[in-house]
Amino acid sequence: MSLLMEVAATGNQFPVYFVAVYVVGFIAAVVIGSFAWYNSKRPAGWENSQRPDFVPEIDTEKKSENKE
Repeated sequence: MSLLMEVAATGNQFPVYFVAVYVVGFIAAVVIGSFAWYNSKRPAGWENSQRPDFVPEIDTEKKSENKE
């Protein structure tokens, strides 16, 4: 029991940069995933929805062939 109390008393020894890496990675994954989702084929019920202005349009070969 005293070992547990000593560990608790030493404080937070987990490096802050580990948490920062996870937070930045999560935010990047959400942003990249949102771009991919908005540029993919829309799921049922979302076919006529408009893409937000901040999402760049990605020109793929499939779209290029359909335009010609």
